[in-house]
Amino acid sequence: MGIADRDYHRHDARRSSGFFSQVTPVVKWLLMANLGIFLVDLFLGKSLRELGYYSVDTAVFGLQIWRFVTFQFLHGSLGHVFFNCMGIYFFGPWMERWWGSRQFLVFYLLCGVAGAVFFSLLMLAGLLPSDGMASPLVGASAGIYGILIGVAVIAPQMRVALLFPPIELSMRQLAIGLMAISVGSILLKFGGNEGGEAGHLGGAILGYVLMRYPQWLGHGARFAQGRRTRFAAAPLPKLRPRTTVELNQESAVDTILDKISREGFQSLTQEERDILHEASKSKSSRL
Repeated sequence: MGIADRDYHRHDARRSSGFFSQVTPVVKWLLMANLGIFLVDLFLGKSLRELGYYSVDTAVFGLQIWRFVTFQFLHGSLGHVFFNCMGIYFFGPWMERWWGSRQFLVFYLLCGVAGAVFFSLLMLAGLLPSDGMASPLVGASAGIYGILIGVAVIAPQMRVALLFPPIELSMRQLAIGLMAISVGSILLKFGGNEGGEAGHLGGAILGYVLMRYPQWLGHGARFAQGRRTRFAAAPLPKLRPRTTVELNQESAVDTILDKISREGFQSLTQEERDILHEASKSKSSRL
């Protein structure tokens, strides 16, 4: 989706080489899990899918609660898993650096669960054309839509170039466009993936809510929209005095985050991007 072509992304890539060199720890794990489970499922003749897909019949009426999570790591085809992994690869590191690894994983999985819940509500309301309550749901898209909405909240003016159609949009425009497609697909009954679009909407809705109320996940650091964010260094123990260097770094990060909130990530200078990079590395080392 073009983020790798941007200057600030290439700068990080030059620090090391390899496909996984620029991804964060949880994103790396999610990529390997999705690809690995897909290949194992193919080898086993889709038996994993039978054990883990989500449906109202199995997960709700059958009380097989694990399916709220397991369906997020199962995919229907190579194209399905490939495009979902692209979304995680390009946008996931933003959210992981923003939340911190632990809360990012919770955020991602909860958005996936929200996708299943919203799918169930629309199914029970009779708004989805389907095979009934046994209609299956698989895929990581609900969690990914939560990530996309999250990036749109913290960097609304960031430009992304789509592969298809070959156009460039801001993150805000991309998020609004994707939501419009999902709503239109459900209401107008076109596209043949109304159930999947319901999952997308559920993940996006919870993603937005959690970004607006990060304290729900125990997020006590600064947040862009006037709140504190986890790009800043983790709080130090009360009994340990902070050094002048640490205080200066936090002040610089505060200023940079205010700039991102006003003008978007693309407005940062290379020096400002380096400061954020070093601050996020310092935070990660103390997790």
